[in-house]
Amino acid sequence: MNRYHLAALLLGASLSLPAAAQAQKAMTGADMLDKADRDIVDMKQTLKQVLQRVGDARNENDIVKLNCVNEKLVQIKGLLKVAEQADIGLQEAVARKDPGAESDYEKVRIARTKVDQMGAESQACVGQLAYVVDEKTQVEVETPSGFPGGNPTNWAPPAPVSIARPPAASPFAP
Repeated sequence: MNRYHLAALLLGASLSLPAAAQAQKAMTGADMLDKADRDIVDMKQTLKQVLQRVGDARNENDIVKLNCVNEKLVQIKGLLKVAEQADIGLQEAVARKDPGAESDYEKVRIARTKVDQMGAESQACVGQLAYVVDEKTQVEVETPSGFPGGNPTNWAPPAPVSIARPPAASPFAP
């Protein structure tokens, strides 16, 4: 997903939230700037956590976890870049007292929501393979009392069966 698609997605999502937009109109420009800055700081913190998960997966040599977490990392980086650009636009709009500042603020808010979601999904990537058996797993087998003895994997093959060829069905046998 390139950055233009991501920006279009965020813009479309911001236009589909009229109730949230109405609630945000009561905010002043300074309030929007302050909240947007805090959201970006939180997104960067989530980015650091996901980077730590990537390092953990790399240290475990677990390619499945690494691919999953790396996919979330790429999306978070893109969302963070969109949020930072929207924050710059918000700062400019507030300085000009432009009523379009809410649009940039909503972009940051939506990016924050998506980054939080990607952070949770990256955590799920690390935890999703809890039941995979690897070389560190040990299996202990307990046999119930009354169970026939012996190892069921060591069985003797049956005695060979003598097979006789049936007589010819036609008198014109070659």
